[in-house]
Amino acid sequence: MTEQIHAISEWPDTRKILDQLDALVSQPMRPIPRDRMEGYLAYFEERCKKSKALIEDAREYIPGGVQHNLAFNYPFPLAIDKAEGAHLWDVDGNRYIDFLQAGGPTLLGSNYEPVQEKVIELIRHCGPSTGLFHEYELKLARLITKHMPSVEQFRMLGSGTESVMAALRTARNFTGNQKVIKVGGGYHGWSDQMVFGLRIPGTANLDAHGIPMDCLAHVQEIFPNDVDSPAGLRKRMAENEKQGGTAAVIVEPLGPESGTRPVMPDYNRQVRELCDEFGSLLIFDEVVTGFRVGLGGAQAYFDVRPDLTIFGKCVAGGYPAAGGLGGSAEIMSTLAAGIQSGKPRVMVGGTLSANPLSCAAGYYSILEIEKEKAHIKAGRAGDRLTRGLQSIIADYELPFVAFNHGSICHLETSGPMLLDMTHPNIIEEAHKRKDMMEEMGAAFMAEGIVTLAGSRLYTSMADTDDVVEDALERFERIFRHM
Repeated sequence: MTEQIHAISEWPDTRKILDQLDALVSQPMRPIPRDRMEGYLAYFEERCKKSKALIEDAREYIPGGVQHNLAFNYPFPLAIDKAEGAHLWDVDGNRYIDFLQAGGPTLLGSNYEPVQEKVIELIRHCGPSTGLFHEYELKLARLITKHMPSVEQFRMLGSGTESVMAALRTARNFTGNQKVIKVGGGYHGWSDQMVFGLRIPGTANLDAHGIPMDCLAHVQEIFPNDVDSPAGLRKRMAENEKQGGTAAVIVEPLGPESGTRPVMPDYNRQVRELCDEFGSLLIFDEVVTGFRVGLGGAQAYFDVRPDLTIFGKCVAGGYPAAGGLGGSAEIMSTLAAGIQSGKPRVMVGGTLSANPLSCAAGYYSILEIEKEKAHIKAGRAGDRLTRGLQSIIADYELPFVAFNHGSICHLETSGPMLLDMTHPNIIEEAHKRKDMMEEMGAAFMAEGIVTLAGSRLYTSMADTDDVVEDALERFERIFRHM
């Protein structure tokens, strides 16, 4: 029997999932009954009073009251006091099953003690940052190049957004071309040129407020899984060839928004072949999939080698300043630091990039993932959770859709990001479905489950059978009344 090396035990039937998602958004919504929803909202007023008071005070000093997009929860954000393993505790003492896992990076579970001890030891010895070289920069880079098939050299940066900026700049400098193609609906950070085609394919610059249109002049959008249609990737790249060529195609290898719109299993290979045909670079955004899909990322799972790989989140194991860019030595040598002048160099910076704290945290986190096979354990937890959700959905004859790629799980109940831009009332419908998604997220929270926006769940090594069974009982209490 072949030993499992990836978190994804079996690739799901993509066509079936896409058909189910289409069916979900083509029929009326099935929200939580109003009386039940009022009961869930009462939970926040009665059990989360300290959180509410803190957020009300914070709104005077912080826009919206919180600093991170993941924290904008309905009816108000919760203030978290403690994180450990599979659970979170808020300032009122309420405990939650943590399927957010900081947006994905804490594959080992929150506040994993063996890594924590190494980080504390380093802080006591040299502090979090010196501005100079530290041995852990080398240790982390060597470890990443060991596991990631396409990465010969690695440059640490401060975030996934910074890493995308560096990747696009590097691709344009290396190829001499300007055009960048992304898959509609995908998220690649919030830099000016990537606030394009967000959430719903075909939206183009709809969310690009405060961004000059010139910044988007060389960014293009294609639809997910579309290779050979008249508006597909092949046609777009051929048209670009007449105007100087395509610098890069950037993809999330599971599909936009961490596989919310999943790709066909051969999609990445088709994109690779087109990039080779047209002399363009293929960029994999592995901010979520890096180490979570497997130690070799999604590129090892699909056996497709991108030219550049974007890292974030997991590269520091949940500690701050998590980002980086990797690729071949030929391409990576064009980055500014450490090479002689006189060559066309790509300017990247970041005073706190590759600080000792982040590098040590990433190094020891990856070692622990390797030793504990954390990606496999988290993937199996994702399988159990998804099978349980599918069973509950079927039992209550709900139109909801649950699927997973290992430890990256999706639970679509209203599908606001799955709408088609040709829908006659797209804006109104998207708002209604978003409202329902927020209510579902609030109900999950009131039942003691933290999710990402009520529709995505990340499992970790800490999610034992008992934790998953506990979560399924809580989900069932919500769904039985719908």
